[in-house]
Amino acid sequence: MKLLTTFAVIVLTFCTAAFAQDQKKDPCADAQSQLEMNMCWGNRYKAADAQLNAVYRQFTSKLSPEETAQLKAAQLAWLKFRDANCEFVADAYKGGTIRPMIAAMCLADVTTARTNELKAQMKEREDP
Repeated sequence: MKLLTTFAVIVLTFCTAAFAQDQKKDPCADAQSQLEMNMCWGNRYKAADAQLNAVYRQFTSKLSPEETAQLKAAQLAWLKFRDANCEFVADAYKGGTIRPMIAAMCLADVTTARTNELKAQMKEREDP
């Protein structure tokens, strides 16, 4: 009986660990349908946009009012470029079910790059 109980505890431990690992896995890695892929990339873009907004707010909090106005103007121009460029990229697939994914991939990638650019600019201003 003791051996059976020990075996059950071991099996339960492995099953729990496997389940926990599956819960942490990137859901986009197993996306099977175009709808799932579109949703996954849409979520990645939303996360990238949230990160950009957080870094932008952090950066502007360290700037003078004049610098903040300059950055705001630059950011608005960049947003206009990003959106127009990603529309152009995605429109190569106009009418296709893959178009939303292509648009979201572009938006996520370009937004992440802009976040990194703002982080670098913020660091340059902090380091004399």
